[in-house]
Amino acid sequence: MRDKYKPFLRQLAIAALTTVLLYYALVFVHQGTILFFNTGILVELVVAFFFLLAIFVANSFISKAFSSGPLSRISGGWKTVLEGITVVASSVTLCFLLYYVPYRLVYYVADAEVNLLPERVRLAYVISSVAALFFYYFVERERNRKELQAEHLRAEQLQKENFRAQLEALKNQVNPHFLFNSLNVLNSLIHIDPDKAATFLSQLSEVYRALLDSGDKPLVTLEKELELANAYIYLMQTRFGGNVQFKVDVPSPYLHLQLPPTSLQMLLENAIKHNGSTINKPLHISIYVKNDKLVVENNLQPRLDELKSTKVGLQNIISRYKYFTDEKVEVTQTEGSFMVALPLLDVAPYESSYT
Repeated sequence: MRDKYKPFLRQLAIAALTTVLLYYALVFVHQGTILFFNTGILVELVVAFFFLLAIFVANSFISKAFSSGPLSRISGGWKTVLEGITVVASSVTLCFLLYYVPYRLVYYVADAEVNLLPERVRLAYVISSVAALFFYYFVERERNRKELQAEHLRAEQLQKENFRAQLEALKNQVNPHFLFNSLNVLNSLIHIDPDKAATFLSQLSEVYRALLDSGDKPLVTLEKELELANAYIYLMQTRFGGNVQFKVDVPSPYLHLQLPPTSLQMLLENAIKHNGSTINKPLHISIYVKNDKLVVENNLQPRLDELKSTKVGLQNIISRYKYFTDEKVEVTQTEGSFMVALPLLDVAPYESSYT
């Protein structure tokens, strides 16, 4: 929350400091000293502060319009010229509304015979335009450039995480042990039940197809992720029979929500990899939605030949979520169960930036 308001607080600080420095610089030029202060000066400082703050806000909107809006398509020197004209026009307008108009009202109320000097009005317009251009080109555009660079860096990091997830998932699936067991199951099914063998082969190819198709996408719908999970579940049920039991309960209203690709399949893979199972002590894996999160829960039955967990898969999922939301991936382990809850994301906030 504090980081959210940092840019605005920074603008407040710059506006306040600039107001004091610029105002007393002008006072020194006219009076030859800065060693005095009264109520009138305080009023002028407040007006100047809000005027500069308004310029900063206007500059922020102008910078966004020219960097990511329709105006960003303008190329060459025309874009720079149009930016400068827009900044000057906005500063002159703000100077008229927030400086000239209030002063006219104050002077007319205080003394109808006192008028603002034309030279002072023109000087205010010139100074406001120069200040606006300075802060736009040397502060606002620089800040916006750094934000765009950070956004591009985040996108590149996200792409790397997705490729890493795809590679991790494929590595797990192409693991000779997994492939050897799958081919053995397929070989036995060919002689016993050719139709079931054909279905098994179809689901095996579906797993690989889904892994390859989703690897270049930052987010996929829960519906798509469940298609991959169901294909994977079929393979595991065919291979382990009643030793591993799955329960999937995901209401249809949640199917349009999104999550990082292969994350559900990776959690299923981890549950089977790190837990033993027999017909008398089956491994129970449940998939359900709770508090707008997709939950994968299994009973803990550590294997006798327990594999040392690197937690690479789970850490990869957590890392990818950080690019999209402040919501945390919840990992809960008790004496008898292990549970991971994945936030389900609404597509709207992300589709404009990542599709």
